[in-house]
Amino acid sequence: MLKRFPFPFVPFCVALVCAAFSNAESKPLQVYAVDVEGGQSTLIVSPSGQSLLIDTGWPGNKGRDADRIVAAAKSAGLKQIDYVLITHFHRDHVGGVPQLAERFKIGTFVDHGRNLEDSNDPKQDYAAYEKVLTGHKHLVVKPGDYVPIRGIDVVVLTAAGEHIQNALPGAGNPNPACADEPKPKPDDTENARSLGTLITYGKFRMLDLGDLTKDKELELMCPNNLIGTVDLLIVSHHGWSQSDSNAFVSAIHPQAAIMNNGARKGGSPDVWTIVNNVVGPQRFWQLHYSVEGGAEHNVAEKFIANPNEKKDEGKDIQVRAFRDGKFQIRNSRNNNRVNYPRATVVK
Repeated sequence: MLKRFPFPFVPFCVALVCAAFSNAESKPLQVYAVDVEGGQSTLIVSPSGQSLLIDTGWPGNKGRDADRIVAAAKSAGLKQIDYVLITHFHRDHVGGVPQLAERFKIGTFVDHGRNLEDSNDPKQDYAAYEKVLTGHKHLVVKPGDYVPIRGIDVVVLTAAGEHIQNALPGAGNPNPACADEPKPKPDDTENARSLGTLITYGKFRMLDLGDLTKDKELELMCPNNLIGTVDLLIVSHHGWSQSDSNAFVSAIHPQAAIMNNGARKGGSPDVWTIVNNVVGPQRFWQLHYSVEGGAEHNVAEKFIANPNEKKDEGKDIQVRAFRDGKFQIRNSRNNNRVNYPRATVVK
């Protein structure tokens, strides 16, 4: 039998629900770009309190990357990571899974399905990952699916070499930059199979395509831009030249970008130039100073979390984003922070 409360209790109950909803709405989305030395690990905490970790960095190094992820999770007040999403099965993205699982509670693993690269390292790393899956929930997703995190929308754009076929709401306009974009060679590695997502909180939009290669980027961008514009770009593939074509970066036209490069991995001058030209000054952030980039192809030091190659501090870059599209990026090394007030216009 349905239990009913006396009438005088109803307004009080409604008030509690409304207050709780209002409190959740006012909380920011939090993002931690964790330094895993040229791999990827991005922790996202929804205003609801649920969490998503995109990739886990490298194995080995006495659990260095897992320890840094756990430190970020604890800083965010988490007792478990609800979803761990693996973009693809390369060592710098999936390698840290076993060590992380030993150190912190994980709810559900999300991936594109089995390893699709016929080479030794991905086979070995996928086998190690499969062992950890035992005893955990596991979700295989395809383009158009959503990762079910309360308070934010996480839509899958690319997975296992496939991509969304229809433009997202408000997107779909022709991309004039396609005409001048050289046709890239097809890529047959796991990079091209990256599980890419668009994360939306109100008007704030953040794009992370893992290590998606240029050939697959252009399928999303040409002849029409299927994504629209975004507020924050996690620069694909650590800023290496195999990704981040001008037709892609100029079309999504991020307000700000974070590059998860290492001192000697990623940060290629041609990619740096493309991203820098689009986002402009005070809007480009790097996890490391890029040795390859040199003085002319690195941002100002205050926007670099780890500027000294010989001093391994493991500092991260943090983001707080609000429903109205406003967001702030902060360098944990020096507390340099910039507020970005303008919301995205999807086009």
